[in-house]
Amino acid sequence: MQSLFHWLPEIPILTFTLLLLVSLTVPPWFERLNLPGLVGLIAAGIVLGQHGLGLLDAESESMKLFSDIGKIYLMFVAGLEIDLLQFRRNKNRSLGFGLVTFLVPLITGTIIGLAFDFNLTSSILIGSLLSSHTLLGYPIVQRFGLVETEAATVGVGATILTDISALLVLAICVSVQAGDFSWVSLIVQLVVLGIYMLLIFFGFDWAGKAYFRQTGEDEGSQFLFVLLAVFLASLGAEIINVDKIVGAFLAGLAVNDVVGNSSVKEKVEFFGSVLFIPFFFVGMGLLLNVPLFINTLLTSFELTLAIIIGLLGSKFFAALLTKLFYGYSWAEMGLLWSLSIPQVAATLAAALVGLNVGLISEEVFNGIIVLMLVTSIVGPMLTSHFAPKIMPPQIEKKLPQIEENSSFLWWENPPQVEAPFTVVVPVSTPETERKLMAIAALLTRHESGIIIPLAITYSKSHMDDPELQQELKQSHKLLVQAEELGQSLQVTTHPKLRIASDIGTGIVQTACEENARLIIMGWSKEVGLRTWLFGNVLDQVLGASHCPVAVVRLQSESLSVGQILVPVRNLTPQTVRTVRFAQLLAETNQARVRVLHVCPAKATPERVKLLEQEFLAALQSDRLTEQLEVAVIPSDKVAEVIIAVAEEVDLVVLRSLRRRTTAGLAVSDVVQEAILSLQCSLVLFSEPYRG
Repeated sequence: MQSLFHWLPEIPILTFTLLLLVSLTVPPWFERLNLPGLVGLIAAGIVLGQHGLGLLDAESESMKLFSDIGKIYLMFVAGLEIDLLQFRRNKNRSLGFGLVTFLVPLITGTIIGLAFDFNLTSSILIGSLLSSHTLLGYPIVQRFGLVETEAATVGVGATILTDISALLVLAICVSVQAGDFSWVSLIVQLVVLGIYMLLIFFGFDWAGKAYFRQTGEDEGSQFLFVLLAVFLASLGAEIINVDKIVGAFLAGLAVNDVVGNSSVKEKVEFFGSVLFIPFFFVGMGLLLNVPLFINTLLTSFELTLAIIIGLLGSKFFAALLTKLFYGYSWAEMGLLWSLSIPQVAATLAAALVGLNVGLISEEVFNGIIVLMLVTSIVGPMLTSHFAPKIMPPQIEKKLPQIEENSSFLWWENPPQVEAPFTVVVPVSTPETERKLMAIAALLTRHESGIIIPLAITYSKSHMDDPELQQELKQSHKLLVQAEELGQSLQVTTHPKLRIASDIGTGIVQTACEENARLIIMGWSKEVGLRTWLFGNVLDQVLGASHCPVAVVRLQSESLSVGQILVPVRNLTPQTVRTVRFAQLLAETNQARVRVLHVCPAKATPERVKLLEQEFLAALQSDRLTEQLEVAVIPSDKVAEVIIAVAEEVDLVVLRSLRRRTTAGLAVSDVVQEAILSLQCSLVLFSEPYRG
């Protein structure tokens, strides 16, 4: 088979190109089969390795480097994604469950290893491989609105203890295997490790916060700082004779508070998830000895079965003990069990270390691969089974309230200076100007405010440029038309012309100078290389404006509606403010607002009813109680439900996320699919960036 590709050069660039191709194409194919994408990456490694096409060599220096970076990045992201806030909320119970779900599988795995004639060190390592867990079921918990439940926060928080403990056991076992073990050396190693952990946790946290304050909005430098922290921590771990994945995981925990949920965190995770983490899983496939793997399943089936049953049984027993000790329900116990089952990140990384140092055999390594495949499927399935049986927590009454005579303020920090309700409307073409002025007029009449039609004329420096003079004439013409429209719509207008070298910056600076409460913009259809690289004007405004932005796509020049649909994912202050904005539009049209929440298809009738009651109670206000209805529809096809319900309404209001990135507009796949399919008028509502 290898002879077919003898003409290909054996150079690192070929390895990198093949890894990129696999990372791009293979995971989507497997996800269509309802299998994890990482399974496809491992399979691709097998196909491209020595037992397949022979295009990739696990022993090559380039492949070792890519795989090591991927392994480090995987463990770093595992630490970075742990929600420390949730851990702190129930830290005692999280530590309790974490201790039990670590010790029981550790003991179980050790017994299994000894039963199959492995030495004590190898047996303990096998136990440690079963003791950690990866939160593959967490997105399902989010989908059912259970993130704030105690069972979910305890399950998430326990990950910190299990992963750190499992990695520490790995470090000790590797030290023993190297022949450096004695009780004195163990104590010294633990002391050095303790000092190292303190340096990582407190040193990186302090340095990170100081550096982020100093660099401000320089996300490029911040991104590089985070990368440096990861590899410094990994290098430090190697220096003190601890595996580098321990340092990477600790670095993830250390910079967790620093990056928070900022766009820097998104960049770091994105960079790793599309590049080096897939490379690691391909490398895992390259190491998989296919003939031995098949032979293991046939001749050592008992070992593989014992590992799988031992993992499932020990995790179940740990969850049962937690239920009895803390008084959880059976459904909560099942949720804890299901969250602690999947074995992916820490388990695979540690198994590879154990294989490389000779602590575990290839039979055990193959069994761990099978364990990963089984648990990555069974765990999320059980989470989907138990989650619908748990009622979501009561929604706290910390949601924005609208007083009887107050103007609508839908961001947390309203201006300190009293000013009229001001809406900035950037105008660029006569076609969109009339539509945007119409919707702005509805809001400003209702709030006794003013409209600032804004024309931005682009110019770099030369004010005597004939093209600039021609564009200024066009801008004046647009502003005259806007003033005439304002008079016909019976609203006060203060037209404003501005010359700027960047249109987006000109819009947001004017809005801030005029103390605007809202910017209304038309839907942008800009395409081209510059838009692809740097984002369009709309993205720039969304990424930098101090006030909300409403992106409008109207099917007619007037906004005459009877029904407004507001799809919501969950109930948060941001969601409530979006509904308030829709209610304001409805009040100007005597229209009705229909709030739509699509819950999972497995939700019970009791859950659906409870969700309807809580959404309705939270969204009611003294000012806008009437003309509001809430519909909760169970379905796993969210976009299809939204599109179907939207056929019955005149306007859909969607909420977008705003990140301080090159492209300021971020919408979910569901919202994107809905936008492309909706035929009615649409408003995309975006709030200011809040870190």
